[in-house]
Amino acid sequence: MNASDLFIKALENEGVENIYAVPGEENLDFLEALRKSSIKLILNRHEQGAAFMAATYGRLTGRPGVCLATLGPGATNLVTGAAYAQLGAFPMVMITGQKPIKASKQGQFQILDVVEMMRPITKYTKQIVNVDLIPSIVREAFRLAQEERPGAVHLEMPEDIAREPVDKTTTPVFKIAHTHRPCADERVIKEAVEMIRKAQYPLLLIGAGANRNRVRSALSKFVTETGIYFFNTQMGKGVVDENSPQCLGTAALSDNDYIHCAIDRSDLVINVGHDVVEKPPFFMEHGGKKVIHINFKTATVDNVYFPQLGVIGDIADSITRLTDLLGQLEQDCAYFKQVKKQLDNHLRERADNAGFPIKPQRFVADVRKVMPADGVVALDNGVYKIWFARNYLAAEPNTVLLDNALATMGAGLPSAMEVARLCPERRVMAICGDGGFMMNSQELETAVRLKLNLVVLILEDKSYGMIRWKQYAMGYADFGLEFNNPDFVMYAQSYAANGHRVKATEEFAPLLERCFNEGGVHLIDLPVDYSENNKVLIDELKEKVCQL
Repeated sequence: MNASDLFIKALENEGVENIYAVPGEENLDFLEALRKSSIKLILNRHEQGAAFMAATYGRLTGRPGVCLATLGPGATNLVTGAAYAQLGAFPMVMITGQKPIKASKQGQFQILDVVEMMRPITKYTKQIVNVDLIPSIVREAFRLAQEERPGAVHLEMPEDIAREPVDKTTTPVFKIAHTHRPCADERVIKEAVEMIRKAQYPLLLIGAGANRNRVRSALSKFVTETGIYFFNTQMGKGVVDENSPQCLGTAALSDNDYIHCAIDRSDLVINVGHDVVEKPPFFMEHGGKKVIHINFKTATVDNVYFPQLGVIGDIADSITRLTDLLGQLEQDCAYFKQVKKQLDNHLRERADNAGFPIKPQRFVADVRKVMPADGVVALDNGVYKIWFARNYLAAEPNTVLLDNALATMGAGLPSAMEVARLCPERRVMAICGDGGFMMNSQELETAVRLKLNLVVLILEDKSYGMIRWKQYAMGYADFGLEFNNPDFVMYAQSYAANGHRVKATEEFAPLLERCFNEGGVHLIDLPVDYSENNKVLIDELKEKVCQL
């Protein structure tokens, strides 16, 4: 047994099932050990795709996804994936190779200080220099990756260390110790109950940190038994069913949306799972509304967020205890009901518009019709993300996977691939702009090779639409953001995937249904009309909300 064999045994001990990888020559000893193990190798076409798939595995399972790359450019290609997992709180372990550290015949060829490069964007980064330390380093890496707040860790295995022999004195793998999260103090729970009872217009805000298995059921019961109205951040979508009559929507815009009317009226926000990496869904002012911060950790205080009370500990336990003590709230819901009615009416507008190229409201509505409650849409980053955040109601958690933390382009396709691999019985869609899709489009080959059932929707406007929208909102001329595309149908077919182009709006939903029924990998090129971005999200919405 050598160091690579021991490393693989430590990974098996952690329950690792798959490693997503673009290996290099410095990983060959590790790769040979992997070949003899129970862990499955998933070969990617780009290190970024491997990292996005590993991060999505962590996001869905709560267990760290593992990805592998070589030194130098292989490691630098992991950086965006590391930041994606770190900001999004997705547990992930990255393993990179390195030239021999005891003797090198290649000077500084390809050598970067990868450990220091990873330090600002990970929870933990370490070069392995001693075979005997492998079990403890791996155990510590997985502990930190999973521990609240979850994130990315990085381990570097130099080529000469990877092949060193293991002897009888080498430390064996560690037994995994399970811990229990502390619970909030009883005095603080009672103080929170008193604040909620005194409030006239309390609102519940569900953030990214609430998207945990036990928290979801506790929050659903809290909403049902208290009768409180709630809204989500973008990464809190689906934690509680958005079809609830008490749901006021998703905070997808910074201001002038219906949800901001409710926030402005509220005198208390119960903020569950707040994460500072998301755009603030509301701003606090001195002397204004009060905030109860319910989370695993204390709040990061700044000029726009300084909660008056922190309920710190296991979120599910805190919410359950509050539910038991509060019962049905005696709050005036008339205004929130009015906001809810106006919001619902607005979300139905233009949902049946037959114009072509297709309008955003129509393509969101058509996707919602075709997708069952447990169907998953994984969004890349673009202006359509706002339309899906506002108009697409999620009934179950992790059925709308979007990134509102790093908000990187290029993650939509690999994320959807991992969902399709993990959940082959569910309908899964990647929804990408033409710009974001091309950043990792080569992973189509991986999807076909893995025999996934996946629909890839490309919303084609031949521009960086989100930035054009911002450009318009800031009063600048329309300049510098348009490009051309390949023939996406032929592009899909070149990878042995199925390619389709929509030529009329009424074709779209039936085509989606047919693609899902046929199975396999399907790419749909859908021309879109984003003029609605300026008209609805800026001009009309501001006028209507002011009237409300």
